[in-house]
Parts: sequence; C-alpha cells; structure tokens
Amino acid sequence: MGTRFKGFYRLSPEERLDNVAEHSGLSGEEKAIIRGEKGFSVQTADQMVENVIGYMPIPLGVAANFKVDGRDIFVPMATEEPSVIAAASNAARLAYDTGGFTTSFSGPIMIGQVHVTQLSHPYAAMAKIYENKEAILNKCNQQDPTLISLGGGALDLEVRVVKTLSEKVLVIHLFVDTRDAMGANAVNTMNEAVAPLIEKITGGKVVLRILSNLADKRIARARAVFESPFGNDKEMLHRFISAYELAAADPYRAATHNKGIMNGVSAVVLATGNDTRAVEAGAHAYAARFGRYTTLTHYELGENRTIIGTIELPLAVGLVGGATKSHPVARTAIKMLGVKTSRELAGIIAAVGLAQNFAALRALASEGIQKGHMKLHAKNMAIQAGAKGHEIGRVVEWVVKEGRFRFDDIKRYLEKIREE
Repeated sequence: MGTRFKGFYRLSPEERLDNVAEHSGLSGEEKAIIRGEKGFSVQTADQMVENVIGYMPIPLGVAANFKVDGRDIFVPMATEEPSVIAAASNAARLAYDTGGFTTSFSGPIMIGQVHVTQLSHPYAAMAKIYENKEAILNKCNQQDPTLISLGGGALDLEVRVVKTLSEKVLVIHLFVDTRDAMGANAVNTMNEAVAPLIEKITGGKVVLRILSNLADKRIARARAVFESPFGNDKEMLHRFISAYELAAADPYRAATHNKGIMNGVSAVVLATGNDTRAVEAGAHAYAARFGRYTTLTHYELGENRTIIGTIELPLAVGLVGGATKSHPVARTAIKMLGVKTSRELAGIIAAVGLAQNFAALRALASEGIQKGHMKLHAKNMAIQAGAKGHEIGRVVEWVVKEGRFRFDDIKRYLEKIREE
C-alpha cells in the first residue's frame, strides 16, 4: 500500500488512522495511543519535566504522498497551524511521479565545546592540546562504553583561538559520533570529564563545557524534481524563481522563507519526540554561517518546466534517549515512519522541510499565502465564534463560498443560522 492517496483529507480521522495503521503495521494499542485514548497521562508528564500540573495536546496529523529514498511513507506531523500538513502533502504529490525525494546525510557527528580562559600563551596552549589529542579523546571515550560498543564515540578535535572583548581564549571542539542518539547528554558528559585534563595541559581555566547546537558536522540534504504547478505559464515560473532569489539575497525575506521550512521540520521533530529548539537554533545559525543570513533551500528550472529543489541543514535528531523513548506517541510516530537509524529520520525531516518550502513559494507566486491558509483556518475561526457540532460545517462552507473571513462576519452568520 502506497501513500499516494487521493482524497485523503476527505476521510474521517478514524478512516485516516486505519489507512496509516495498515501501511505502518500499527497495533490496536498503538492506534489507541495515537487517538489519545491511552498512553500519556499526568503521571507520565510528571516524570518528564518539573512542577507538572497537566499536559497540552497538540494535533497530530499525517502528510501523504511522500516517497523518500524510494520508500512510501506517511509522515507524522505535530502542529497547531492550519495548512502546514496540507501544503506538505500537495508538494510531495508534485514530486511523487518524478522519483520523490532523495536524501543524504553527513553522519551523526555532534560538536562539544570546551572554553578555556586565563591563558598566558594561547597559541602555545593550542599546540599543547593537539600534542595531547589522543589522551583527551581517550578520556572522553572512557565516559560512555555503550556508545563505543555501538561504533560511536569521540573521533577527533579541533582548537581555535577566539578573541573576545577582554582576552584571547581557546575553544576546543570535540567531534563525537553519537550514532542514533541526538547525543547532548553523551557529549556534555565528555566535556565535563575532560575539563580538568585540559586545564592541566594548558594552564588555563575551563569555563563552558557544553555541546554546540550549530551541528554543522551533522548535515541532512534532500533533493526533488517537482512537476510545475503552473503548467505552461512562464510568468508564474518566473515569479516562483524570483521569490526564491529574493530570499537568497534579503535576510528579511529569508527569515520568513526559512520559518516556512521549519513549519514542516519542527512538526516532524516534535512528533518524534526530538528537540525542536535545538534543531531550530542549528538551522538558523547554519543559514547565517557565511556572515549573512540566507535561505536553506535552492531552486533551479529543470527540463519540461520542472523545478529542481534542494535543501541543506543541520539535523541533530535521534531515535534513542529523551522523549523519543519516554513519550508513547513519539514511539508510535517513529514506528509509523519505519525508520531504523537517525540518518533515515534526518532525511525524511529534510524532505518535509523542502516540500513545505516549495508549497509556500508556489502559493506566494500565484494566489498568495492567505487564500489557502484562511480556507483551512475557517474551522478554527468558527469554533472561536462559538460554533458547535453541525454548525461548524455550515459556517466553514459559508465562509469559503462568500470569502468572508472576518471574525465579526462569522459571528453574525452563526447567530443567523441559530435564529433559523
């Protein structure tokens, strides 16, 4: 069974879940977890964070039409924003028959930073760190035998002299292969353990010992060939490319352009129990790595009016540790994806980010972003106005037909149908 599914959005939530469960092999218990009938409780929440009083559910949807590295998948996305899942699904449909998304991954390498101050001779101290590299790496790898047994661990280091406002300091980067974990805890443990040794080698004082969320040794890439949504309309194709080029040149546009990418990326990261803040910080820092903030995606015109899209961003995501294991919905979402490695997960997330961005540019180049977004937002507005049960459908139908998206108009129409 594939995920190229016509009219998927017209199905009821139960029918959609039945299709996803059949495709992904979800059990009855896992379906109940997805529906929110079991699996997560205040007691579970209380074990995850401090001062718990409850928990806040976020809608969990699935994007259809995705083919990633030759495999059809339904992509779980946790988001409160209308139009995100529909947009990703529509963009994936335009890439499906041309091969879907092809991905690559640079490897699960995280960077740990050790910051050394109060150095009389910083460049000599840098040389001493390199001279003692093996001892430093050995000390790191003594901290996590399990990671070493899985083929990971500290692989190398790099040292920089950084001029701050008051002094020249050393910043040592430890490159750690964290395998299928995001790796923050493993890296930070190594940083802490090696700090006394580094102080002894350099004669300085270690201040910071923490990983960097600019995970530029953990890069995910995705590529797709999209069928033109504009047919033979050369003007629309020009508008699409022009919108992309503005994002590449102007940081004010790039910020919104990349936010659209993260609409998709963060939704999958959240659904799988990974760290949305770490991923977003890394992505935006990577977009500014050349000293000017720019886009994470690129587009070129292909043959037969196709559009070739690519994306490149750091993705520090994993399948073990944290909420990926402790949150029952996250565990089920990961099973839904059918991924076995962090490399596969990163590739899917990059593909969703590319699809999300393509859909946004398509809308901006044609009807504008608000028309489609407000159609999907109409249900939320109807509920905010107080509509219940069958009233919601009537209000949405009227809003879309009349193009009346103002809240006061919706309230008046709701009062009218109640009077009837």
